[in-house]
Amino acid sequence: MQTYIALLRGINVGGHKKVPMSELRELLTKSGLENVKTYIQSGNVIFKCREIPLPQLENGIQKSIKVHFGFDVSVLVRTRKQLQIIFDDCPYPEAKKVNSYFAMLSEVPNKDLVKEAYEKTYENEEYKIQNDCLYFYCANGYGNAKFNMNYFERKLEVAATSRNYKTMVKLLSLSEN
Repeated sequence: MQTYIALLRGINVGGHKKVPMSELRELLTKSGLENVKTYIQSGNVIFKCREIPLPQLENGIQKSIKVHFGFDVSVLVRTRKQLQIIFDDCPYPEAKKVNSYFAMLSEVPNKDLVKEAYEKTYENEEYKIQNDCLYFYCANGYGNAKFNMNYFERKLEVAATSRNYKTMVKLLSLSEN
């Protein structure tokens, strides 16, 4: 059995795309996933199942949500090991890392698109794109950032969903064993 973490984007935000976590756990358990746990209301799901290609898992979860709740949700799935590597590979020193966001990308973006994205900068905001993760630090707080995930998704032509440091630590803790 492999441990996976599914990251759902844009649910339970501002009263839109409401997904009760107990209902989501039940839905995913009925769809064949085991030991389904959720963390906070923003769409973090830890589960176990036999090894399945990530795109197949993502599509299965997306379809289950679409059929049950009636709307599309972007879903990215990573193994626990992949999430640990993303966390460990953060290029920022610890003081910045604890205030950083980790944006998981649906795929490794094209190098030319990455180069273009780096052309745009804002004061007190920095980001680094490594493999399938964008590490983002904003000295004035994420809520005050000029950059947003929509910019990076458009510019890099990928889907993305971000989690803060504390959420990453909790997801790694919950997915142990």
